[in-house]
Amino acid sequence: MTQSSDTYGTIKGALEHEDAEYTSRNFKVFLQGSYGNTTNIYAESDVDIVIRYDGAFYHDLSLLSAEQQAAFRAAHSDGTYPHSNFKTHVTAALETAFGSSVKPGKKAIKIEALGSRRSADVVVAFEYRRYHKFNGIYDQTFDIGITFFTSGGIRIANYPKQHSENCTSKHQATSNTFKPVVRIFKNMRSKLVDDGIIEKGTAPSYYIEGLLYNVPSGYFAGNDATIVLNILKWLHQTTDRTKFVCANEQYYLLRDNEPVCWPIADGDKFISAAIRLWDNWS
Repeated sequence: MTQSSDTYGTIKGALEHEDAEYTSRNFKVFLQGSYGNTTNIYAESDVDIVIRYDGAFYHDLSLLSAEQQAAFRAAHSDGTYPHSNFKTHVTAALETAFGSSVKPGKKAIKIEALGSRRSADVVVAFEYRRYHKFNGIYDQTFDIGITFFTSGGIRIANYPKQHSENCTSKHQATSNTFKPVVRIFKNMRSKLVDDGIIEKGTAPSYYIEGLLYNVPSGYFAGNDATIVLNILKWLHQTTDRTKFVCANEQYYLLRDNEPVCWPIADGDKFISAAIRLWDNWS
């Protein structure tokens, strides 16, 4: 935890350095992922960091009527600071601080571990708004998330703040057992990977948190063994998992060909493997 905290502080300082060449200083740096949600385990080394530019935003108007979409476009003009420029400036700031440790990645800029510094992923994002109503600047509702582009040009929108807040609410609703149980399931995942039962990447931490978020809170009662057994029984008996949602409650959890969803086969594989691990434990 100390190494992760120090790593975040060091990288945050580099991103916020006064010499960074951002067109605007209107940005925010914050944590996401397991360390940010306090569900990290020893085997997870990466610190996940977001730098979000707030001087402009991407949007989803699909829920608005044609009239409201027209009102939105009349009220807003296009931004002038492209995501690609912002990412270039962020990369330069990181390279100034960490040199050759900075590597491009598919979704994030990677910073390799060195000494006591842990490895880190920095997501370069813009604010993202999914609108539910727009009748004018003073009569609008929307969900705020982040959006970024992969190295292949695919735009991904996600909602880390909602994910974190909902996991914390679930933790409180289960008498503070949700997050420890998430860690147990992540350690089960790590053993399954180490034993060659599932491949690395089959069950990312984000989706494990989402999976357990869907388990009714009443199953998080008793000692650890009782809780894990009851959750596995519930997952086994719940064969229709199509309505499971991500912990951010903005997307369904299990869907194919969606960049923010867990492929159905991978989710099923992890659940089945976790059940077998329990049944055959010795």
